[in-house]
Amino acid sequence: MSVLDTLRGGLVVSCQPVDDGPMDLPDIVAAMARAAVAGGARGLRIEGIDNLRAVRPLVRVPVIGIVKRDSATSPVRITPTLADVHALIGAGADIVAYDATPRPRADERERLLEAILQGGVLAMADCSTEDDARHAKAGGVQILGTTLSGYTAETEGRGDAPDLDLVRRLATLGRFVMAEGRYNTPALAAAALGAGADAVTVGSAITRLEHVTGWFSAALDRRSAP
Repeated sequence: MSVLDTLRGGLVVSCQPVDDGPMDLPDIVAAMARAAVAGGARGLRIEGIDNLRAVRPLVRVPVIGIVKRDSATSPVRITPTLADVHALIGAGADIVAYDATPRPRADERERLLEAILQGGVLAMADCSTEDDARHAKAGGVQILGTTLSGYTAETEGRGDAPDLDLVRRLATLGRFVMAEGRYNTPALAAAALGAGADAVTVGSAITRLEHVTGWFSAALDRRSAP
C-alpha cells in the first residue's frame, strides 16, 4: 500500500511538545508517537532531526518530517533551508513538509520542493491560501496542507476555528489534501473529511498537555468567577 493510500481517510498525529517544555525530549516524543499509533493514527508529523531519529525505528506508519527554525530575517519557520530538507530525508522521513507561502526565506520555496522530490520522498506544501497551493501543485507537490491558514499576515484574524473553506477549495485541485490547523475536537476532524480533506492532522489537542490543561483550566476559571 502506498503512503497516500495508508493515510487516506485517517488521522495524522503531530507529536510536537511545547518548545523547551518538560515533554520536549526525543524519548518522550517517541513515546507519544508509539501511543498515537496504538490509538489508531495512520501517520505522524515529527519536528526536529533528533526527534525523527528517535521515532523512525519504532513505527511503521508514514512519517511527515519538518524542522522549525526562528529567524530574525524571515517569518518562515517550517523547513526553511535545503540543509533541513536533506537532513530530514537522511533521518528517514517519508514525507517532508515545507512552508509553501511566497514569504522570503534562506532558500526559495521552489528549490525546497525540487530538493524534496529529487530526494525520493513525498512533498507536502504547508499552505495559507489557495494561491500557495496552486503554485505548489504546479511544481509537482503531492500533498496540499492547510497548515498555515491563520498564521500569516495575509490570513491572520480568521478566528479559532479551522479553515474548512480552504479545505473545500484545495479539494478541487486534484491533489491529496491534508487538513491541519486548529482541529481540536473529533467533530472538527470529521468535518474536515466532509469538506473534502483526504486526511486530518491533529497536534495540540493530543500532544501538547500544557495547552489542553489550559483550555480546561480557563473554562473552570470562567465558570467560577464571581
